[in-house]
Amino acid sequence: EVQLVESGGGLVQAGGSLRLSCAYSGFIFDDFAISWFRQAPGKGREMLSCIKNTDGRRDSVEGFTTSHDNAKNTVYLQMNRLKPEDTAVYYCAALLNTEGYGCWSRYEYEFGAWGQGTQVTVSS
Repeated sequence: EVQLVESGGGLVQAGGSLRLSCAYSGFIFDDFAISWFRQAPGKGREMLSCIKNTDGRRDSVEGFTTSHDNAKNTVYLQMNRLKPEDTAVYYCAALLNTEGYGCWSRYEYEFGAWGQGTQVTVSS
């Protein structure tokens, strides 16, 4: 069973940076991918990044960078130049098997596992 656990959220001042972690376990295929989403109050989920396990291909929105530490089974999201509008619950989610396709701009229903989320609050 795939498990995802986010950490690293908290309170940060506008203009600051924060790095979120997504610790994962339980994948049975090596072509999985992990993405970061966020959801602000009253809004739907927004995809922020994705990274594939097999080839390391990745993408992210401006100001955010995702990376993968294979030895630690952890995917990170580095967030820079944070703004109050970035305040949201941040989730990591997994495509369990990418089947040779990319991971950017995938539909929410394609993700087979989700973490519980971590709150990020950016103060002005």
